[in-house]
Amino acid sequence: MFTSTIITVDGTAASGKGMLASRIAEHLNYAYLDTGILYRAVGQSVIQNGYALDTPNAAIDAARKLRIEDFTKIDLRSEELSRAASIVASIPLVRETLIGFQREFANAPPDEKLGAVIDGRDIGTVVCPEADRKIYVDANICVRARRRFKELRERGVDVIYSRILRNMRERDARDMSRSIAPLEPAKDAFVLDTTSLDADSAFAIALDYISS
Repeated sequence: MFTSTIITVDGTAASGKGMLASRIAEHLNYAYLDTGILYRAVGQSVIQNGYALDTPNAAIDAARKLRIEDFTKIDLRSEELSRAASIVASIPLVRETLIGFQREFANAPPDEKLGAVIDGRDIGTVVCPEADRKIYVDANICVRARRRFKELRERGVDVIYSRILRNMRERDARDMSRSIAPLEPAKDAFVLDTTSLDADSAFAIALDYISS
């Protein structure tokens, strides 16, 4: 049973859920956790140790050894690690290990915050099914690919749009078809389509839902 106020923000890659979740947390003065970073950190550890990403024992060991400093002091937002996160997340014991971390964060947010905003892909359905508010964010895949392309180009990363689009289609398929915690809206989630929305408009709509 959760003792703090929980807001979950799930959704597809580059739909805007991360920015939305962090803005909600800042506005409400709640703790914020991007769970995708946990899986990226696990993926990075597997790669650094020379294993294939679909090596269960290596990924499970990395998840069990994960510490906060592993994902707060380095940049984990490359396309390679986005793909790596999706692959290690399909390993059941990796998910089970990291779910414990996420639930502890939700139940006892750091810095004595009264609530937590947690974004990911199965937070409202699996990690915190009894959350106070649930949001599912999505957008047209071509729009999402353009957003990711623009983001990476602005960071100086040399990328090709067609490759980003292909990788995103593959990730959607992998996330939505996995047997453990597939990506899908919770039955009681508020679905927010950001295809034609800017960040401010999406934020305003989300706040209206949260306060309703």
